[in-house]
Amino acid sequence: MNPPKIKRRVGKYEVGRTIGEGTFAKVKFARNSETGEPVALKILDKEKVVKHKMAEQIKMEIATMKLIKHPNVVQLYEVMGSKTKIFIVLEFVTGGELFDKIVNHGRMQEDEARKYFQQLINAVDYCHSRGVYHRDLKPENLLLDASGNLKVSDFGLSAISRQVRGDGLLHTTCGTPNYVAPEVLEDRGYDGATADLWSCGVILFVLLAGYLPFDDSNLMNLYKKISAAEFTCPPWVSFTAMKLITRILDPNPMTVSVCTCIDI
Repeated sequence: MNPPKIKRRVGKYEVGRTIGEGTFAKVKFARNSETGEPVALKILDKEKVVKHKMAEQIKMEIATMKLIKHPNVVQLYEVMGSKTKIFIVLEFVTGGELFDKIVNHGRMQEDEARKYFQQLINAVDYCHSRGVYHRDLKPENLLLDASGNLKVSDFGLSAISRQVRGDGLLHTTCGTPNYVAPEVLEDRGYDGATADLWSCGVILFVLLAGYLPFDDSNLMNLYKKISAAEFTCPPWVSFTAMKLITRILDPNPMTVSVCTCIDI
């Protein structure tokens, strides 16, 4: 008779299968042994973090997530450490990425797109009210829970208001090219809230159209299209939705209205 398998434990968490893996981190399914609640356990290798000069970014991600508690943001429960590892305990979200939903099912009806967009705006507006700018909003970083509610994740590139310079602007170019605002690409400093709103506009377009508004295999051509806000809405997008997308994807950040109650 085989002896019972001893489950690995980290603090009060029983650790299970690997559900994600990156260069210097693994994400494992785990369960709180006191409450039975499932969690996602992000395990970072300290040596690899130092080697890849990621220590400051990891600290920033943790500091950022500690500031945020919102139903549409993946919740950080706690952070632990050992000599060789950092353990970040996160809410376990079961519904996969919004990206996969679009890939598998294509564009959405406006009612469904409206629901996700409103939840995204609620989360982003809350983050901004806490002085946090995500800076890498895209469908791959938007998770869905068992009830189909949206959860913003991956604050690895986020900035908090203390990183704003004397001119009131952020100065680090980051994010995924297709979702990045023109002013971020121009590298002259940008308002984090306006840049996040642009990414939300691109996401809304993707939800309704089923493809990207700005796309080109040549990176310089892609940047030109973004800088000129050169896109066309497909004919099935309603006039109201098209007007909203056009208002958000305004290449002039000075004329974009960061509205907390955007709706379609």
